[in-house]
Amino acid sequence: VQLQASGGGLVQPGGSLRLSCAASGLSFSNYVVGWFRQAPGKEREFVAAVARRGGNAVYSESVKGRFTSSKDNAKNTMYLQMNSLKPEDTADYYCAADRSIIWGMIRRPSEYDYWGQGTLVTVSS
Repeated sequence: VQLQASGGGLVQPGGSLRLSCAASGLSFSNYVVGWFRQAPGKEREFVAAVARRGGNAVYSESVKGRFTSSKDNAKNTMYLQMNSLKPEDTADYYCAADRSIIWGMIRRPSEYDYWGQGTLVTVSS
């Protein structure tokens, strides 16, 4: 199983980026998928998660209304559209997936079995 995250980069405050995470070795339709981020010196924090069928997504309060997470089960790919970016959004962003996670636990990094490598997002003028 492999998750491959991409799409990070340098963007000015107020700008947008779209992260992608492609999976191999598993079928996304059977997995809850999540996005987490980790800034230097801080713990990894929950950003967003999408339900197995893709119809339900939840977000942290810090990104709600600005970020949109989705997944294309046919392509085995998940996305994080980030708009109105702020300097405090600067972090390494990670995608994660788990088949058996309980929906009430989706904000806990320890509940996910599979992780992609981080992709760095830097928001700066």
